Amino acid sequence: MSDSEKILNAWGAYSDEHTDLDGWPYDDHAYGLRASQRDADTAEAFESLRYGTRHLLATAETQLGRLPEHAVQSRWVYQLGVLHAALDRLDQLHEQWLETRDALPATAKPGTTAFDDALAEYHAESWSYLDDWATHGKTLREINTAASTAPSPPAPALAADRRSLARR
Repeated sequence: MSDSEKILNAWGAYSDEHTDLDGWPYDDHAYGLRASQRDADTAEAFESLRYGTRHLLATAETQLGRLPEHAVQSRWVYQLGVLHAALDRLDQLHEQWLETRDALPATAKPGTTAFDDALAEYHAESWSYLDDWATHGKTLREINTAASTAPSPPAPALAADRRSLARR
């Protein structure tokens, strides 16, 4: 199980236990703190992947284009689109965070209210896009598995040789 799945499962268990049947938290403050921790944990889990995501998406798209039609899941194109859109938004939010962080007073360091509140806001704004990656990211693995198990099409020269042999 991936880190993001563990985080989401832990959040689901917490939320189920700490909300009423209509989904309202018993303690808004405690629930908000736990949601903030979920957001931070999800962001941290994504960081190790962040800088390779564009390459992963490009590889999956190339592999998808080379797969025989019968090996393609119809949802994959949609899911790759969700991942692209989420990554674009995450990049924008990251740039905004860097600008916000740089605009903080020199005294605003990690552990201070000003810094921690700004970081928590960044994590909260990023969470739904990180959740998209947690939910649809396995598509990249599915496409790679399909590509690695699909029979390779014959090389163009080999295909031409086979056609000329067949005509003889």
